[in-house]
Amino acid sequence: MATQTPSSSTPEVSKKRKRDNSSSSRWKHEVFLSFYGKDTRTSFTDHLYADLKRKGILVFRDDEALQRGEDISKALRKAIQKSQYGIVILSKNYTSSKWCLRELAEIVEWEKNTKLIKIIPIFYYVDPSDVRNQRGTFAKAFAAHEKDPKVDIKEIKMWKKAFSKVGDTKGEHIHQHRYESTIIQDISRRITQELNSRFSSHDYDKLVAIDSQVDKMMELLDMESNDVRFVGIHGMGGVGKTTLAQIIYYRVSNSCCRFEGSSFISCIREESKARGLASLQKQLLSMIMQEEIHVWDQNEGDRMRKKMLSNKRVFIVLDDVDSDEQLTALAGDRKWFGPGSRVIITSRDGHLLKRHGVNDIYEVERLQKDEALQLFSLSAFDKTHPPENYKDLSMDFVKYAQGLPLALNVLGCFLRDRTIDAWKSERDKLKAIPNPKIMDVLQISFDGLEDSQKELFLDMACLSRGQHWVDNTLNDEMLFESFGHYRIDLDVLVEKSLIRKSNYGWLSMHDLLEELGREIVRRECRRDHPGGRSRLFCVEDLYHVLETDTGTDATKAILVHSCAETKDQIVKAKAFSKMRKLRYLKFPDSRTIQWSGDPLKYMPTNELRFLEWPGYHLKTLPSSFPQKNLTVLRMSRSRIKQLWKGSMVLPNLKFFDLSYSKNLIETPDLTGVPNLETIYLLGCRRLCELHPSIGSLKKLYFLLLDKCSSLEKLPDLSRRMECLTHLLARGTAITQIPSVKSNIDACGLWFRFSGSKLMRLKSRDPIYDIGSLVEYQKEGTYDYIEAKCIDFDSKAENILDMAGVVISALDDDLNMISGWSLGFHMIPEWVQYKSNGSFVKIDLDANTNPEMGLAFFIVCDSDHFLGFSSSHDYGPSISISSLFKSPMINLKVVRLTIVFETDEEYYVEYDCSSYVSFGKRIGFWVYIPAVLRLLDIRRVIKISFKTGWNWLSGKPCEKEVEVKECGVHLVFPDDANSKFYNSIASFGRLGFSNSNFHRKFEADMMKDERKEKKGKGIRKLKKGGGSYD
Repeated sequence: MATQTPSSSTPEVSKKRKRDNSSSSRWKHEVFLSFYGKDTRTSFTDHLYADLKRKGILVFRDDEALQRGEDISKALRKAIQKSQYGIVILSKNYTSSKWCLRELAEIVEWEKNTKLIKIIPIFYYVDPSDVRNQRGTFAKAFAAHEKDPKVDIKEIKMWKKAFSKVGDTKGEHIHQHRYESTIIQDISRRITQELNSRFSSHDYDKLVAIDSQVDKMMELLDMESNDVRFVGIHGMGGVGKTTLAQIIYYRVSNSCCRFEGSSFISCIREESKARGLASLQKQLLSMIMQEEIHVWDQNEGDRMRKKMLSNKRVFIVLDDVDSDEQLTALAGDRKWFGPGSRVIITSRDGHLLKRHGVNDIYEVERLQKDEALQLFSLSAFDKTHPPENYKDLSMDFVKYAQGLPLALNVLGCFLRDRTIDAWKSERDKLKAIPNPKIMDVLQISFDGLEDSQKELFLDMACLSRGQHWVDNTLNDEMLFESFGHYRIDLDVLVEKSLIRKSNYGWLSMHDLLEELGREIVRRECRRDHPGGRSRLFCVEDLYHVLETDTGTDATKAILVHSCAETKDQIVKAKAFSKMRKLRYLKFPDSRTIQWSGDPLKYMPTNELRFLEWPGYHLKTLPSSFPQKNLTVLRMSRSRIKQLWKGSMVLPNLKFFDLSYSKNLIETPDLTGVPNLETIYLLGCRRLCELHPSIGSLKKLYFLLLDKCSSLEKLPDLSRRMECLTHLLARGTAITQIPSVKSNIDACGLWFRFSGSKLMRLKSRDPIYDIGSLVEYQKEGTYDYIEAKCIDFDSKAENILDMAGVVISALDDDLNMISGWSLGFHMIPEWVQYKSNGSFVKIDLDANTNPEMGLAFFIVCDSDHFLGFSSSHDYGPSISISSLFKSPMINLKVVRLTIVFETDEEYYVEYDCSSYVSFGKRIGFWVYIPAVLRLLDIRRVIKISFKTGWNWLSGKPCEKEVEVKECGVHLVFPDDANSKFYNSIASFGRLGFSNSNFHRKFEADMMKDERKEKKGKGIRKLKKGGGSYD
């Protein structure tokens, strides 16, 4: 009689195997035990059952506890069909039981018809040949059944056939020369490994882009080392940390005999709260020791772990760790484990991993677009590509998920077998109501934040522009201070993968995390009462509050980026008076709104820190406006004529922007704004006078006056202006340089006057006394020229002779550096491979040092040149220019493609682009370390260079860029004193010098080991066209 006996202590790995296996609904049990009770119930069968239970295997065994009146045959049939293994313990009296023979016949028949159960016979002190041939006691038993009138002879024949079948099946033979305990351990280990392997291989079919991640993790684990290594897996919720850890665990635990024990503890964050850390310690030790270990409290668990594992080589995975206490209780110190042990820790908190001294941390990245589409299609259609009529809709969901595997899987499974209309409905629903399953997983990270960190997260989520980029003003220290946020809180959000920070300091937030933040804010009050929310980010909600005058103290920020077109819409300015805690106001530019009063007049005093109101409709700020905490004031394209009359006290104002305010005629008295750092007055064409107080702002470092065409004079720069570094006045009517006091530290001061009416600049002008960078336009010559912090020739009439070189460093993923030179008119003599034209022949093969880098030199003719960048077809442009760049500059862009031709059926292209604004020949250079590894090619026989046209403005250049000369130079990693290195290093004395670049370059040249990284702009193509797979 068979039923499932529940396990009292099932290790977590078994529960995880059940939870994650997509076919788990088929299996209720893992092993069905068939045996004759009188022979083995209290001996071998009981010991086998106990060992299987300790290993977390769910066992259905013969038990006398079946409920009375239950149809036993139906229960047995269901139990057999829900099991993955049938272990048949063939003892000498097995065939005397009709019940056992019926079990056996059912198992064999199910295996024959479905192949869903695997039979493992155990010949318990019986000869397998006697089973096959039905001899001895087995023959006598069958003869007795044949004489029983209650037994159908057809059934007996079926029993004999099943019995012979099992006798022919390979199994375990127990006899007097083998220890039963050893056989039991072998059986348990075999089943455990096969179950894990089944889980791994089954799920592996549904995984995308996992191989490369596993390979990188195996490198970090460094299995050949005898050190104890802790390796972390870090990333945002739902990105696939646990899945990656599972694949590695099952691969290692099934294939490596080097470890004496292993354990996978999952969901530690949840389980530690529900069960306590002592229970998790017990689970860890029980799985490793393969026996029941009792741990009464955490202190005892610490002592037992040190004692049991200090000389044992173990492999452990600790999944979803979120506190130091958990790591201390379960991982502790390296000395607590035997030599060669490996511990993998997955966490959303990168700083937690670093605090615990993790050797290496692997960052799990989101899927690329094609990978995301493949995963979504597997979830929705069980195929790698969607049907043609679902392709566009599939891409909509892929875009929504933004490469997050959790979202792709949840949405794909939900949409499986649904109609196109249902797909469209779900797509539209997601725009208004986020998927709760996805949000629940993401909110775990939010719930673990401190209150101040939650406030910052919500601000950044609502500040997002809907295009992945958080408002970049938050990069400035001034805004953190003015909002009451702390820089350390931003660091925590980055460490917990709630915010991404690029190498250049730009902040971004995943779309779904942005949606999470906004949904949290929506839930603060009823949807029909938006005035009760802490942040207003939807224009409809904002208008509702203003029209109905339902503002409240709850509102801390208004963050509306765009405005729907309205006709003569009247809103109540007085509504702002109720928002007494408003600290951030970003109002949309809508000139069709009619205000019943001046909104700034009703603005509560002292709380507002940030005000951005493009197109502000009044001529001046109200006299009652003063806000002592205001830090940022942005009113571009406004109708302001004079910002304020007289003097206004704004002690914390650091930034104001009145760009393109066409009515502005003069700047206000800034005496009461002593901490002002940045002034933007771009395109104020009627501005004719700057108040002299500008010249006394000691903290001002940036003054933008471009396109102020009526401005004829700049105020003198006083001795107090110690911080001024940028003064831009292109396209103005200025005719002379302002007076500059010699105590200004102007080695970093940039003056730009291109397009102005500035007369010829000579060495006797005051600007030369301080050695600053000067940029200006001289009719009939170049568009502009630049130099910075160099020794000027006192006899020079202008600075055209002082042209320098710009050096830039690309992001770490591409592992590439590049630059351009104004004086680089020919390929240097020491370059090994040179050619006139756009290609050079070269022979690099498998015998070439894989660490060797290539330096490329290209000399071009073009209409315009200025700087250098790299862009990629499927990602955002990565600017690497060292020059100051402003969005107001109308730059031309030349696309440069480096083509690596091979002797096989494909070639490789690498794309980069250059901003250009110069009229003579100019040289570009690009250096790529370990190029053969980067490009994943074995041999190169020819390298050529192609040029394109301007995509920045959408119009082609008047003349295409022509490659006049090109060259390639081999640079080896230990060649630190080469002519190439010395030449590049010396550029810093002539042009822009970046100490970070030099450190990076030296490190790239000198380091012995180099990680394999493929460039994002690389394409592998078939010769003659098409892609190469």
